Amino acid sequence: MKPFGYVRAGSVAHAVQVAAERPGARFLGGGTNLVDLMKLGVESPPLLIDVSRLPLDRIEELADGGLRIGAMVRNSDLAAAPAVRDRYPVLSQAVLAGASGQLRNTATTGGNLLQRTRCLYFQDVTKPCNKRAPGTGCPAREGTHRDLAVLGHSEHCIATQPSDMAVALAALDATVRLHGPDGERSVPVTAFYRLPGDRPDRDTVIRTGELLTAVELPPALPGVHMRYRKARDRTSFAFALVSVAAVLAVRDGAVRHAALAYGGLAHRPWRARAAEAVLHGGSATEDTFARAADAELAAARPLRDNGFKVALARNLTVGVLADLAARA
Repeated sequence: MKPFGYVRAGSVAHAVQVAAERPGARFLGGGTNLVDLMKLGVESPPLLIDVSRLPLDRIEELADGGLRIGAMVRNSDLAAAPAVRDRYPVLSQAVLAGASGQLRNTATTGGNLLQRTRCLYFQDVTKPCNKRAPGTGCPAREGTHRDLAVLGHSEHCIATQPSDMAVALAALDATVRLHGPDGERSVPVTAFYRLPGDRPDRDTVIRTGELLTAVELPPALPGVHMRYRKARDRTSFAFALVSVAAVLAVRDGAVRHAALAYGGLAHRPWRARAAEAVLHGGSATEDTFARAADAELAAARPLRDNGFKVALARNLTVGVLADLAARA
């Protein structure tokens, strides 16, 4: 048994103050990932700061027509919220595609976005892992890597980011609200997650002591259609081999707006900017959709056993975009 301290935060300011004073402290919400990592020995925080009672569990309308989702909103409540289902269905679909119903009833928005990779080497403390222990190596490169990254990886890490929710939020141009010792700031979801480089132990741009308090969505664009599709080894709560979040608007047979993000391919939700550039203004046909996917996936660097992900991502992209164009 490894002892640790426990504090129940009375306010956001209190939580941030305690975290700043205790290096290595972790915020505890639903605990569906953190507690598992503590049991495995991957995480050994000296102090848990319980933020589950803070008033961060509401979904609120913003003055500009957007939506603010508190960090403590449960995944099941987020997926079922009428404003989310009606205006941002890709987000509801992504949340429902992740984990089991029991876990969604406990897991929080903030915790979902901050969950750590499911790479086997990261979760096994008897194995070296640069993400868990920098400088020890990345045995996944030559070992078991079928489920791991084909985009944006480095010689130091090929892990993937596991959140379905984050992929949808990347396609929706959401921002993350952070509260820390230096005040509050907003970070776009597309800039919130880091590529591994030579510091794969740093998943995000969160600074010491900062608490994720909310996610904000911009107003939904008129005339757009959205979809989240996830390919996985089993239809129960498995993590994505490849997932696609797509937002598409078509008028007079041409693409007027397109946003595309991938999950399961990289260390972060992968916003497909090269694909979007091909799509914008192009004809809403399968040929255009295939060229867009090819433009994005040209940067892929698959390893020995995960090259199938490139073809899978291409096929998912074409299928999802074709379905959305037909609806338009």
